[in-house]
Amino acid sequence: MTESDLSEAAGASAAEQRVWAMMERHAQEMDRQALEMDRRALEMDRHALEMRDLRERQKETDRQLKETDRLLTRQAEDADRRFRQADGKFDSRWGRFMESLVEGDLIPLLRARGVDVDTTSSRYRKRRNGEHMEIDIVAVNGREAVVVEVKTTLRPEAVRRFVEKLRVFQDWFPDHRGRTIYGAIAYLESGEDVSRYAERQGLFLIRATGSSASIVNASDFRPLDYS
Repeated sequence: MTESDLSEAAGASAAEQRVWAMMERHAQEMDRQALEMDRRALEMDRHALEMRDLRERQKETDRQLKETDRLLTRQAEDADRRFRQADGKFDSRWGRFMESLVEGDLIPLLRARGVDVDTTSSRYRKRRNGEHMEIDIVAVNGREAVVVEVKTTLRPEAVRRFVEKLRVFQDWFPDHRGRTIYGAIAYLESGEDVSRYAERQGLFLIRATGSSASIVNASDFRPLDYS
């Protein structure tokens, strides 16, 4: 309050003085509330700045996590690719070893079962009209041919695919037309149900064991002619 206000208040009645005092208290309370509102506004601004900073830090954290995830995914894909390449090379070497093992014993094994073959050839491959046919081993004489598929593990799907090959073998390799076509499937491991299934398809079953191979069909087995 100004000096004139105080002088005026000093000459006022008691009732007026009370009114002046009440107005003074009200003005002080208004000032206090204004200061409090300013304090709260500053607090809200500080909180807003903290929240914005927190969001920025969260965005950076999310970006870093995404980058880390991307790098880990790429490393996992690279590791998987290298493993598949190494595994493929192993399978290829093992497959060639299996084929060599089976082919080395094939002629005497088939002759013991009444198929008097005298020549073997491996890795028959042919492409036509965008399709591909590959046969692991073929053993022949003038009248007969035994087409051999070599598998590390014998599975039903492999048997079905091989039977499909046998049915079209002479179409793909017309030099063998006129021959009786038998099928044989050689393997290292097989479930009993799968081997019985393959035998029901009229296939010779050649089991590779150690450093040799043997035909494991029943003694009265007769192969199916796929020509």
